[in-house]
Amino acid sequence: MNKQKLPFWRTPSGWSAIGLIAAASYFLFVEHGEHVFPYLPYLILLLCPVMHIFMHGSHGKGHETHTNDEQTFKEQTEDNDQYRQGYIEGLEQARKERRKTESDNAR
Repeated sequence: MNKQKLPFWRTPSGWSAIGLIAAASYFLFVEHGEHVFPYLPYLILLLCPVMHIFMHGSHGKGHETHTNDEQTFKEQTEDNDQYRQGYIEGLEQARKERRKTESDNAR
């Protein structure tokens, strides 16, 4: 027997959430419609990033088994000497530029 976990919206808590959202939406649009409708285009645009954040939550769950073959950042940089050399050179260059701008600002 294959037991699958129900999505949130099909649980009793999900149905309650749907009911509360529906009731709040009804009163928002019926009682306060003239305050809400001018801002509706902005609310729809605001909904896009919110949906993007919440809809990415289910990507890849339960479809793959992950192995612990991934290296830590430290191991990756130790394995890649060129990366480490470039990183150090970039830090030194940034420090030199910062010192130069600080000395120019002090004048």
